[in-house]
Amino acid sequence: MGLGNETQISEFFLLGFSEDPEVQPLLFWLFLSIYLLTIFGNLLIILVFITDSHLHTPMYFFISNLSLCDIGLSSTTVPKMLVNIQAQSRVITYTGCITQMYFFTIFAGLDDFLLAVMAYDRFVAICHPLHYTVIMNPQICVLMVLGSWIMSFIHSCLQGLKVLWLSFCTHAEIPHFFCELRQMIQLACSDTFFNCLAMYLIHGVMGGSPLGWILFSYSKIVSSIRAISSAQGKYKAFSTCASHLLVVSLFYCTGVGMYISSAASHNTHSGSSASVMYTVITPMLNPFIYSLRNKDIRGALNKCFGGKSEK
Repeated sequence: MGLGNETQISEFFLLGFSEDPEVQPLLFWLFLSIYLLTIFGNLLIILVFITDSHLHTPMYFFISNLSLCDIGLSSTTVPKMLVNIQAQSRVITYTGCITQMYFFTIFAGLDDFLLAVMAYDRFVAICHPLHYTVIMNPQICVLMVLGSWIMSFIHSCLQGLKVLWLSFCTHAEIPHFFCELRQMIQLACSDTFFNCLAMYLIHGVMGGSPLGWILFSYSKIVSSIRAISSAQGKYKAFSTCASHLLVVSLFYCTGVGMYISSAASHNTHSGSSASVMYTVITPMLNPFIYSLRNKDIRGALNKCFGGKSEK
């Protein structure tokens, strides 16, 4: 297949959610509120981790990094959408689109790797409690987070380089509120066979490996919990994993839902609606899940605001 139209386009058009001008102000204030809540909630988690020495443990170190990642994930997509709604424009430059896709892939991949690292932390805490402080020492924790960042950068670079080689038609509409890898490949006028093949292979390895490790970790955790004789011991062990399990379920269910909805539907706005749960709602909910279900974080928040810590 040839390169199609040889003209390299300078901009894309993000179709977003609705073309109705009466709906635009409602969408603007709704997503601005969600975005501010996301930033505030996740910054609060990071703040209490930094200021409260009792939270300087591997689990809270990983939670604070997940909060930083969620800020990045939301900030990659929502501000541009808000600017476009306010300016009544759908345009995003080619450079801006590639940049947005690159950083979105980084933070989505980082979220994936951090959840796997957190699953390993829970696995060690429950299955090897006597060796926990030795295995999960500060140096190892930093290396695990650093490794997650490096793998996410590699993942994004591999995917981004493939898109840079593509030629696009002069009028390209993206049926999303942000530049998403699969949609951009579908818009290309050049042959995308190898791009699609590489996309699914890289997604399979880089995305499937963390999920596989999470499932393996929890299979071992469940076996260890079943071996505990007392009901109170079982509850205590399970409660340490409950928040992480809920966040993992949210992340993967909404992510899979986004891709299935986008692939199966011919409605240009349905894919955008499904993406909201993955890219906007989940980063907002994560800090609330951890703060509401975690006694230590609730106590640190109470101290932060001048209240009494929980007993």
